[in-house]
Amino acid sequence: MAKILRHMFVPMALLACVPLGTPYAHADEGMWTMDNLPVKQMQDRYHFTPSKEWIDRVTKASARLALGCSASFVSADGLVMTNHHCANECLQQLSDKTHNYFQDGYSAKNPAAEQRCPAMELNQLDSITDVTDRMQAALKGKEGEAYTKARQAEESAIEKECAGADAKTWRCDVISLYHGGRTALYRYRRYQDVRMVMAPDQNTAFFGGDPDNFNFPRYDLDMAFLRVYENGKPAKVAAYLPFDAEGPKDGELVFTSGNPGSTEREVPLADLEFSRNVTVPFVIDNYSALDGALWQYSRESVAHHQEAQERIFGIENSLKVYRGRVPVLADPKLLDAKAKSEASLRDWINADEGRKKTYGDPWAKNAQALAVKQQIFKPYIMLEGSFGIQGDLFSYAKLLVRGAYERQKPDAERLTAFHDGRLPALEAELGSIAPVYPDLEKTELAFSLTKLRQVLGADDESVKQVLGKAAPDDLAVSLVNGSKLADPKVRLALWKGGAKAIEASQDPMIVLARKIEPQARALRKRMDDEVAAPSRQATEAMAKARFARDGVSSYPDATFTQRLSFGQVKGWDENGKQVAPFTTFAGLYDRATGSDPFKLSKPWLDAKGRVNLNTQFDFVSTNDIIGGNSGSPVIDAQGHAVGLIFDGNIHSLGGDFYYDESTNRAVAVDSAAILESLKSVYKNQALADELVKGHL
Repeated sequence: MAKILRHMFVPMALLACVPLGTPYAHADEGMWTMDNLPVKQMQDRYHFTPSKEWIDRVTKASARLALGCSASFVSADGLVMTNHHCANECLQQLSDKTHNYFQDGYSAKNPAAEQRCPAMELNQLDSITDVTDRMQAALKGKEGEAYTKARQAEESAIEKECAGADAKTWRCDVISLYHGGRTALYRYRRYQDVRMVMAPDQNTAFFGGDPDNFNFPRYDLDMAFLRVYENGKPAKVAAYLPFDAEGPKDGELVFTSGNPGSTEREVPLADLEFSRNVTVPFVIDNYSALDGALWQYSRESVAHHQEAQERIFGIENSLKVYRGRVPVLADPKLLDAKAKSEASLRDWINADEGRKKTYGDPWAKNAQALAVKQQIFKPYIMLEGSFGIQGDLFSYAKLLVRGAYERQKPDAERLTAFHDGRLPALEAELGSIAPVYPDLEKTELAFSLTKLRQVLGADDESVKQVLGKAAPDDLAVSLVNGSKLADPKVRLALWKGGAKAIEASQDPMIVLARKIEPQARALRKRMDDEVAAPSRQATEAMAKARFARDGVSSYPDATFTQRLSFGQVKGWDENGKQVAPFTTFAGLYDRATGSDPFKLSKPWLDAKGRVNLNTQFDFVSTNDIIGGNSGSPVIDAQGHAVGLIFDGNIHSLGGDFYYDESTNRAVAVDSAAILESLKSVYKNQALADELVKGHL
């Protein structure tokens, strides 16, 4: 079900504020690209200088899950470490009537028993190449639609050259950094045969539930182990992170290598206000109502609970994040600082005629883009963003219809997601054997169709086009019951049949997707040409002005590409009370009440007399992280894995917009806790031995 969440978040990324890059990084702040690490800051603050070998190994040992999490290689035999909540989708998809792996955990007794995750791809960063000059030459003098077409064409050409004839092995992404200030080509080795090795039960992985979420002390064993395969055998990897059995110490220098999703630390004030007034309230309203509908659904039967559990987990986590943004975006300190910063830059530009000619008035251009964004936000988010028509089946239908149309064009003219180099991932998604739950589909579809009518109004032409004379509940039932898209063979046949097969299809989901495609595409075109293009040009001009005035000694905002942050294991002062940086096994047992969400599973109750109660469990550090860093390894100066990032504290919710070293903390599972639990609780000595093998 994480697939639905991903599709829902795509439009939010498109509508997000556009970052510019931070002029100066202070203390442990920073999500640094692997080809531009702040070596001098590390030397000055921690007396550590990373060697080329250290950087290369950390780069290659790190990875990301294409669905939106980070990961790392932790053995030479393709063993991968990530979070339990990053593997939720796989655990749910592998479950059946007799196994609930999401709730009860999973453990393969040997490699032959490791089951393939139906819809998971892992990417390993191979190289970063600067293509700034090439992109800027292609975009020079372009505006609006011409700018969009030129960008798509040049990105297509670069990515095709990069992947060559083997797009199934290599994934190539053109990434805008400092939003136009620099453009980089990221080349990844892609693994599509990813198998489940081990994951604890949900009670253990998410001990404390929502009350403890984004808080500390924590006692979560939020871990999962996967393995990548090549040609049916475990992949052999040269770069990996062997475990340190003792874990980190208080005050120790540690690093996080992961793929933070997005930050908005240098966005224009007007964009912050748009997020505060429009985007965030909309998402909170939508997810709050959906959370209630799914909660009710999950209480109807054991089967419904199992079907909806991963979806509810994701929605509730997202709600907490967005609700955390409300006070941040209303903070006068943030807004005043932003206003002063922009006024200073504007005055610097206007003080010189040459600078005025070079940079123009980017704030005016951005304001025009925001006016269009305001106008089309609701129809765009409901139709193109699929907030108004939700569910796996419609997501498949929309992908098939859009893909058939796009693949008729030359590669250079297609939307980025449909470039030849991206098609293997789409085909893998369409071919996924992950189950589709009809009752859950009907519930989500009925909910979203009702919201479509509420948001756009009953008299809106697109609403009439979608609903006709039918009630949302009735239409949802007929669409789901009539569709054959739950079968991957049907989906792949339609994909391979192309436009002719799509036009001939009478599947009701395909018919609906075809019906709204013209309007959804028109909205997408306006968003690309009249919002994204001028916004990017405006923020690029601001970024270049900052670079000219302040220099380029900064890190770019997050883009779901690999970054390294550094910091130290350290607690913080919370209203005059010192929060210690570590928790222990003893604290876990003390916190357990026997009732959810503080209930321990039977293996943990049985193991209480065997485990070392003084073993470190979770810890906090000053590493600068954000959403997308889930599953990132915490690494010591020797290149050992000493922890596994799974969360931030409550103060980290402002991390989208600023970093405050005094209170912002990353939360991680200690490597000592992982090894102790494997040996003493789960009696999985083989996996524990594989993790420490190769210790440097």
